[in-house]
Amino acid sequence: MLKLHQQAPEFSGLDHRQEPLKLASFRGKKMLVLYFYPKDDTPGCTLEAQQFTELANAFAQLDTVVIGVSRDDCNSHLNFIEKYKLNVVLLADITGELCQSYGVWQEKEKNGVKKMGVVRSTFIIDKEGMLVDVMYGVSPDGHAQEILNRVQQLSSQ
Repeated sequence: MLKLHQQAPEFSGLDHRQEPLKLASFRGKKMLVLYFYPKDDTPGCTLEAQQFTELANAFAQLDTVVIGVSRDDCNSHLNFIEKYKLNVVLLADITGELCQSYGVWQEKEKNGVKKMGVVRSTFIIDKEGMLVDVMYGVSPDGHAQEILNRVQQLSSQ
């Protein structure tokens, strides 16, 4: 698992528009919220994405970009965005490399059955590419507001 004040693992991939996206392009420019979620168009993931969408302008005012990551492909992300009119960038991690490098691909247990999956987690990365907040195993409801509060706190330091 990742820890505070270490360099965020580099990433590059395609977003929902099939445009390349990489961590290096944000360095020196914007703060970044990278949130990992299990699957497009499921109840908890939809709620979380809708709440990030509701707060999109507040994040933008803080010079912060919000990027959601799951193992779904670009088409799934695009359909998810269009269906719920989401205002977030979604990054496709179909190989699972990004999930592995951020330590969110873990064994999970549901109804006594163990299997590997994405543990809902969020990372706040500053303009220098350092991890300034690391949260594993978060709950979707209210999480976007919690992250906005944390970004506001970090911005005022």
